[in-house]
Amino acid sequence: MMVLGLQGSPREKGNTAFLLSVFMREAKKLGAQTHVIEVDKKNIIPCREYTVCSKKGFCPIDDDMKNEIYPLLRKADVIVAATPIFFYHTTAQLKALIDRCQVFWSRKYLLKLNDPGQKFRRGFLLALGASKGENLFDGVHLTAKYFFDAVGAGYDGSLTYRQIADSGDMEKHPTVLKDVKEAVSTLLQPFLGKKKVLFACRENACCSQIASAFTQLFAGDKIEVVSGGSSPASQINPVMVEAMKEKGIDMAFRRPQSIDAAVLAGKPDIIITMGCGEECAFISDVIRQEWNIPDPSGKPVEFMRNVRDIIEKKVIQMI
Repeated sequence: MMVLGLQGSPREKGNTAFLLSVFMREAKKLGAQTHVIEVDKKNIIPCREYTVCSKKGFCPIDDDMKNEIYPLLRKADVIVAATPIFFYHTTAQLKALIDRCQVFWSRKYLLKLNDPGQKFRRGFLLALGASKGENLFDGVHLTAKYFFDAVGAGYDGSLTYRQIADSGDMEKHPTVLKDVKEAVSTLLQPFLGKKKVLFACRENACCSQIASAFTQLFAGDKIEVVSGGSSPASQINPVMVEAMKEKGIDMAFRRPQSIDAAVLAGKPDIIITMGCGEECAFISDVIRQEWNIPDPSGKPVEFMRNVRDIIEKKVIQMI
């Protein structure tokens, strides 16, 4: 289970950063792997309305959104957006990130591609403001609703705090620790106790990615799935992406990783190797299976389709 935090305040150690850190600390206690993006420190170029995302499903701007943040948003099981209120809205830094997520909206609603993680990914908002106005959070709630929908996450709730103006105000709040603990417990409850499956192949660019996507799609409510490779490639196989697109499954923004990186979040219950000559590190007391999938590297799309269908059937049998 991976919880991704978006720290939207330009203040490194301000009230927003404190609130998000408490949230992430509680998530770690429940076994989550956590990652925080300090949005102000990232190179995020505001949307320039090139409309390439609407036509091709990709943003042509080369910055940290493309190279880091898009893949993390897809990898996350839970996305937590944290922001102070600026004119009834998020900070400009976080809004720039949100605007650039039009690419996800386009892939979902215009290109009709199904992100395998979207049925179970959750979103949560943390917001605070200096005033006590009744409508203080109306704007940010609306933005959060559509942001989480675009990135394939259900909007599961929020914690909002008024009259947080001075340094240390959030830390002094009488109920914040209790609020956060209860919110995290409720939010992460559906992710606890799942069986964990590791799909391993040599490059983590094709077969193990297909297997993980089908498992997410068919049993994401019961199974936590990770994948890795003994010698991970620099990018996923584009022919595989096209073959999965034919099934309406969106494989964009996935990144190959090592087997060691895949098990950082915890020991799997089952390791399934694809039969590509991968070398798995020894992990004791784990069920192992080998599927002996034909190696599609360098093969045409027709071969890839056959591999895709074989893996889909095996995933259904495994589930």
